Amino acid sequence: MKILALDSSGLVASVAVVEDETLIGEYSVNYKKTHSQTLLPMLDTLAAMIDLDLHTIDAIAVAEGPGSFTGLRIGSATAKGLGFALNKPLIGIPTVDGLAYQLAGSGNLVCPIMDARRQQTYTGVYRFRSQSEMEVLVEQCAIGIDELVDKLNEIGEAVTFLGDGVPVFRSFLEENLKVDYDFAAAHQSRQSAGAVASLAMQYARDGKMVDAADFRPVYLRLSQAERERLEAEKRKEAENGAEES
Repeated sequence: MKILALDSSGLVASVAVVEDETLIGEYSVNYKKTHSQTLLPMLDTLAAMIDLDLHTIDAIAVAEGPGSFTGLRIGSATAKGLGFALNKPLIGIPTVDGLAYQLAGSGNLVCPIMDARRQQTYTGVYRFRSQSEMEVLVEQCAIGIDELVDKLNEIGEAVTFLGDGVPVFRSFLEENLKVDYDFAAAHQSRQSAGAVASLAMQYARDGKMVDAADFRPVYLRLSQAERERLEAEKRKEAENGAEES
């Protein structure tokens, strides 16, 4: 089976192709450009480098969320467009699960942390029973960094952190964790379409594929614009209530 994978859920834009157990090619960029500028040109470049005929792929995997609202929409639209054009199924991979799979085979618990702003993080907790068998201890969620630390202290096992939340929350983790911990190396610490594709192979074997028309990204939280709109409505309601009283 040959899978094309896309990940634009965070700061990194990444495209990869995995065939059976082999990563044929991967192109990742973590730089100050929007994913709308980079994702399709990266796919074109990768396809040219590995002589890929897109019609030969069996499925398209995409990091389905949570993550950057704009990034998820770009990744979703790109994957759905390719799915329609090529008549291929889509495999949605939970973003945090895909990030955790970067550390497949780790002897520690694996805890990805993505910065969700306002002291919140998109996170989950995972254990690897073998090089590829991943157990989900805490499903991906949006919680405060303090709540995450409480969960990890309660579990009581050594943990390895990765993700763009590490530089944001590192000091808090160092001050409040009561378990042994470390941080993933630079080449393992951000999203990778190669990890998404590898995990998608397992999903495909389990039949976890959908038609392009049925695919939807997973946000977990309202966007900043939606939150600000709701807060403005609440303030207006409060002001109107005060005037009436």
